[in-house]
Amino acid sequence: MSANEETVTIEVDGCSIEARKGEMLIQATDRHGIHIPRFCYHKHLSVVANCRMCLVEVEKAPKPLPACATSVADGMVVRTASETAIKAQRGVMEFLLINHPLDCPICDQGGECELQDLSMGYGRGISRFTEGKRAVADEDLGPLVATEMTRCIHCTRCVRFLDEVAGQKELGGMGRGEHTEISTYVESGLNSELSANVVDVCPVGALTNKPFRFRARPWELLSFPAVSPHDGVGSNLALHTLRGRIQRVVPRENEAVNETWIADRDRFAIEGVEHADRLERPMLKRDGRWHEVPWETALDRAAGALQGVVQRHGTDALGGLLAPSATLEELYLAARLLRGLGSGNVDHRLREVDTSDQEQAPPFPYLGQSIAELEQVDAALLVGAYTRHEQPLIHHRLRKAARAGAQVMALNPRRFDWNLPLAVERAVAPAQLVAELGAVAAALAEGSGRALPEGLAEVAGPVTDSAREVARRLAAAERPTVLLGSLANSHPQGAALRALGGCIAELANGRLGVLAEAGNTAGGWVAGAVPHREAGGAPARPAGRSADGMLRAGLKGYLLLNVEPTRDLWDPQAARQAMEQAEEVVAVTAFADEQLRAQADVLLPMGAFGESAGTYVNNEGRWQSCRGVAEPQGEARPGWRILRALGTVLGLERFEYNDIADVYGELAGLCRDLEPGSRYPARAVTAPASPGQGLALAGGVPIYAGDPLVRRSLPLQQAPIAGRAEVVLAAQTAAELGFSEAQPRCVRVRSDSGVAELPLVVDDAVPAGVAWIPAGLDERAALGGPYGTVSLEAL
Repeated sequence: MSANEETVTIEVDGCSIEARKGEMLIQATDRHGIHIPRFCYHKHLSVVANCRMCLVEVEKAPKPLPACATSVADGMVVRTASETAIKAQRGVMEFLLINHPLDCPICDQGGECELQDLSMGYGRGISRFTEGKRAVADEDLGPLVATEMTRCIHCTRCVRFLDEVAGQKELGGMGRGEHTEISTYVESGLNSELSANVVDVCPVGALTNKPFRFRARPWELLSFPAVSPHDGVGSNLALHTLRGRIQRVVPRENEAVNETWIADRDRFAIEGVEHADRLERPMLKRDGRWHEVPWETALDRAAGALQGVVQRHGTDALGGLLAPSATLEELYLAARLLRGLGSGNVDHRLREVDTSDQEQAPPFPYLGQSIAELEQVDAALLVGAYTRHEQPLIHHRLRKAARAGAQVMALNPRRFDWNLPLAVERAVAPAQLVAELGAVAAALAEGSGRALPEGLAEVAGPVTDSAREVARRLAAAERPTVLLGSLANSHPQGAALRALGGCIAELANGRLGVLAEAGNTAGGWVAGAVPHREAGGAPARPAGRSADGMLRAGLKGYLLLNVEPTRDLWDPQAARQAMEQAEEVVAVTAFADEQLRAQADVLLPMGAFGESAGTYVNNEGRWQSCRGVAEPQGEARPGWRILRALGTVLGLERFEYNDIADVYGELAGLCRDLEPGSRYPARAVTAPASPGQGLALAGGVPIYAGDPLVRRSLPLQQAPIAGRAEVVLAAQTAAELGFSEAQPRCVRVRSDSGVAELPLVVDDAVPAGVAWIPAGLDERAALGGPYGTVSLEAL
């Protein structure tokens, strides 16, 4: 008997090991490095024991038992390689191979196939089966996952993953016995944002990576660790390269961050690296025409352009717009370069318009807890957040909490397609978000006998039954959390929402989390890529303008770091006008399409993701570095090298870095004492302005429109959840506008900024009086920002 009451002692193959009470035998042996063959078992999925490959001999048991479904018991004696166990395992393998096509030479899984590996150890050299093998028709599961279902061994890992992790029952077992098939229920493709993880869990070649198909053999590939730049999770990846080109992306296990999963966005964004828009050589615009030039010429011209703006118009006429998906080192050097020229106008908060709380803000947008700790919350209020698409793996943690009984509530400008149970869901017009959240704060204060802080009570709406219900659930929870998403942070009253969120978290004795939109949203703050703080959080004096402030001020010169102004900024119309009116626009970018070429004067090609080393700071403040593993295309260079060279040409101090490690070391030293925080102090906030005439406009950026690389990944753009530019109205609103049941195919949308013609969709997920139009898309760019007012007319 083990001395620890929480463990038991068992004997496996003659060795005494300790196991945790209640765990399965296969879990104990895995932890101690004792391998038991398996197909259906996966440590993050439920146990079904339907493949029987893990049969082992247990003393005093009448027959071999499946290790994945046998609980450990004190004194248990197990033999994993006895004659009985091996005979059982070989028998199972023989049955599995009866109908398998054994087409390894043409199978993409060949070389990393679990069936292939285990058949070498447990299969027969010559099959005794003489009947005809079955064949199964394939289904089209969409642009991401290829199928060869004749290879399927019915382990049901894919079925369980989609049900238990992705939260969508899209695959299931049909038929019985020999006629069993794994298939979709209604012959449709996979619609989950995590769907391609079925490729990783499939132990055979039944489900494979469709874009990667037939590109390379696993043994030809080199594997390198990397970090995803596409959201605030910082998912750990492995980049597989062949002859200096990245061929595919797979998950790299990190239980504290992404477990063993990655989002489809992380996996397939790499397909955009070789897009036709890729910029491969430095270019200058002369007399309206673009010319390829040597690097020295381009750097001299870029330096002269930036310096010329400062000399002609002063330091405040120059600004820098930096992508929040850039590496920490790139953000740091770009901010230093601009400040070295005397300008404090630098920002990476491209989709935020209300930054009035920046002086009191924490060091960086912080989740309020570790990613893993989200599983422990027992109440969560999501404000302006669709975590399922914004941060799929943070949403996965919330879903695990909800399945364990957590009360998840949501307050948004529309209802979304959630895959977890919501205790309360409120969808209100954008102008009412502040009042609704204030009502929750007031209800919490009322229940605790406390008063709302001065300045917040004035914006709180009347305390409704819904607000009291949310407050009651938060107050009753032991580990409540409030999470503010991109729809809240990009709101015209974003500062008020953050202040109220902080107040609610404090009144409920919980935590406030501000969800980071991109891979280095947090990193931009610590690197000094904000107008009011330098690297490490030191105050910038004087403070410069925010991204939106730069556009409104009509600066004379801009430095763009991997930014596409009309797609990445809050107001694409203001961005277009600002770029057209500027005298000099220098773009350090991996891609240059016709829009950017029309706006820029100098194009400097930088390495895309995977081609340059760098560091990312995720939403929990975790610093993760990776190296460049592929050769930059053409004459492109890593972004940090371009900025270093530009700083040197400009004659700025401390730009003589020999290696990216020097940049990292300098910045890490400045951030040594930086501590995360998530409290936004209660402050006087301004009540929202009365909405103008017409419909209230709201819209979030679709899941696959967030950054230049993702936008150019064809498989992601073909995915059914990619989103499109459209106008979504409630049925009541459509009727009030006179749109008939046979709704017009398109409507003309007018805003203060411009006009767009878009398809109309009627869906009561949108509140009455609101027009939901996704942001960040070219087709709706003329309408300006994601919030405002619009009018509609039928075409």
